[in-house]
Amino acid sequence: MNPHFSMFRPVRSAARAILVLTICAGLAGLAAAKPWWMRGATVSEQDFLPPDVAFRVGAHLDGDVLRVRWVIAEGYYLYRNKIEVSAESADLQMGPVQLPQGTQLIDPLFGPQEVYLQQVEATARLTRLDFGAHPVQVKIVYQGCAQAGLCYPPITRVLFPESAAQPRDA
Repeated sequence: MNPHFSMFRPVRSAARAILVLTICAGLAGLAAAKPWWMRGATVSEQDFLPPDVAFRVGAHLDGDVLRVRWVIAEGYYLYRNKIEVSAESADLQMGPVQLPQGTQLIDPLFGPQEVYLQQVEATARLTRLDFGAHPVQVKIVYQGCAQAGLCYPPITRVLFPESAAQPRDA
């Protein structure tokens, strides 16, 4: 064994140990980090739901009518004017989105707003120019807040609504 190389072995071992400790410290910091929807919040993390739990969204087709439904957790609300539904798949045309009237609320961030509590359903007529060759895809954008003071950034989802089951002939 070459004596010149053996003197570097302890230095390499110490460098590896420092590298491992640095990585472990970084991972510990990540484990303690708040999720993105909680950054900047002044209340406890346990006070807020993840956005997909606070605002559960689903879509289905009822003939040529698209129905998009949100189930909104208790203590949360969706902004009416922040809901967007658009065609995402090829050769799909969508008529105007119909939303019911919401509840008036003075929002601390946006001022007077029309919002939805508990649940809401949006509808729109679809025209498929591809004669069913492509799956129906729609892009949904929405934004909501917790009444305790946390507003989520806009949420975007692409959904593949399924057709309602057709009745069978007996």
